[in-house]
Amino acid sequence: MFGIGFSELLFVLVAVLMLFGSKEIPQMARFLGKTMAQLKNATNEIKNEIHNSAKHTGVDVNSFTGGISEEIRRAKEDISSAINPLKDMSSEIVDDINKPIQEVKEDIENLSGPIKRQF
Repeated sequence: MFGIGFSELLFVLVAVLMLFGSKEIPQMARFLGKTMAQLKNATNEIKNEIHNSAKHTGVDVNSFTGGISEEIRRAKEDISSAINPLKDMSSEIVDDINKPIQEVKEDIENLSGPIKRQF
């Protein structure tokens, strides 16, 4: 979680509890929650304002973001395939490995079936 381990998070929580006390923490949490909500509303208003002004001028904002996101997706796929070239073949490899294992399981089941019935 954000590069913070459990022990670091626990240490921060204990430090906050010691600094501010248990009575102040709910008020701080409310303040942080309200601040985050205001920030979210402000960013949504800015986004809406940009989209509205783009509509009035006739600019298609989605074409800009769609092209960028498509390029990012392709770059991620290229990097992933360069780092792990077996990723695309992994399902074929798994099928090739599982087929003999399944055959051996069936053979063992066929051999042990009469033995199990005797007990």
